[in-house]
Amino acid sequence: MTYLFLVDFNPIKPDAGLMIWTTLIFLLFWGLIGKYAFKPMAEALKKRASDIQNALDEAKNAKVEMANMKAENEKLLQQAREERAAMLKEAKDTKNQIINEAKDKAKSEANKIIVDARQEIENQKKAALADVKSQVGLMALEIAEKVIRRDLKDQPEQQSFVDQLVSEISKN
Repeated sequence: MTYLFLVDFNPIKPDAGLMIWTTLIFLLFWGLIGKYAFKPMAEALKKRASDIQNALDEAKNAKVEMANMKAENEKLLQQAREERAAMLKEAKDTKNQIINEAKDKAKSEANKIIVDARQEIENQKKAALADVKSQVGLMALEIAEKVIRRDLKDQPEQQSFVDQLVSEISKN
């Protein structure tokens, strides 16, 4: 019988039973493959697509975060520059203030020295004037003493003697 089966077999015109069995096996195979192969593959592809999308989203977020960090770093650098400029300005102002205070103090000291020197000069002048007056007084006493001791006979002689002594005093 097997031989007969081979003789009646025509691949171009299959038998209805063979077609039913082939279709049934194909559908069973397709159902099993669909359930155990296609669904896991489809789920794996969906999972891979979602993983790729998540990675792209994370990359976008990282790029945005890097841009934010760069902007923040630029802000910090700008603030540091401003603080440095402010500190330099403050140091310059402090330097100028110290210089001006030193100049003012030097002027004040110089004025004080000048005032003290003028006062000392005035005191020396007064002392010299007092000394001159004292010497003039002593000379006057000496003149008076000499006039009194000298035995003069008349008034014109006394007057000429006083004039002579005064002219000697004024020369000195």
